[in-house]
Amino acid sequence: MKKKVLVVDDASNIREVVCFALSQSNFQPLDAADGKRALEQFELHKPDMVILDIGMPDIDGTEVCRLIRQKSNVPIIFLSARDEELDRVLALELGGDDYVCKPFSNRELIARVKALFRRSGGELASKEANSKLVHGYLSMDTSAHCAHWNGKPLDFTATEFSMVRVLMERPGHVFSRDVLAAGAYQRQTVVSDRTIDSHMRRARAKLKEAGGQPIETVHGVGYKLNDCSALV
Repeated sequence: MKKKVLVVDDASNIREVVCFALSQSNFQPLDAADGKRALEQFELHKPDMVILDIGMPDIDGTEVCRLIRQKSNVPIIFLSARDEELDRVLALELGGDDYVCKPFSNRELIARVKALFRRSGGELASKEANSKLVHGYLSMDTSAHCAHWNGKPLDFTATEFSMVRVLMERPGHVFSRDVLAAGAYQRQTVVSDRTIDSHMRRARAKLKEAGGQPIETVHGVGYKLNDCSALV
């Protein structure tokens, strides 16, 4: 079954071009011209991914993302004409998984869509075929793309899940931000330290809400996963 991708942009030419590129890559595109219609389409069709423009009339992309994140961790790629780091960090803090600046090439966008589906379990890598990771109260099943702390589900986004998985593979080892980015994005890209910190901050908040604080920041180096046998 084809993966459904909802394309949200108030520019009809961008929607048309992106939807055509998705169709050519064997995805099922859906489209919406504004935030209100996007939310209606999301409820009606339950897409597997959302490509979301930030600057739109009525309900902008950041608000659409916030409303989607209240009920779903579907992968979200933001589109924006602004390329400032603060904008990218804000988009990721709100729950986005990736950020593409306009103008962009369809080839790059489709590559990012495919990479994000791989991270979210849309395509299983061979090494993930039998991969249940357990460390104290923290458990992850990468083939089912689910994680739990002491039996409580952790609603990680695709990128958060991938970064925590890297930490889970070697508890106690300090991973640099570059290594975490390579493990999560699985492609050649430049990801700022602030972007990695944004994802880790949200992952830690979800762990804390479930009763755990196992991820430690090693200042000047990166992150590591500590003992997962203690509750907070």
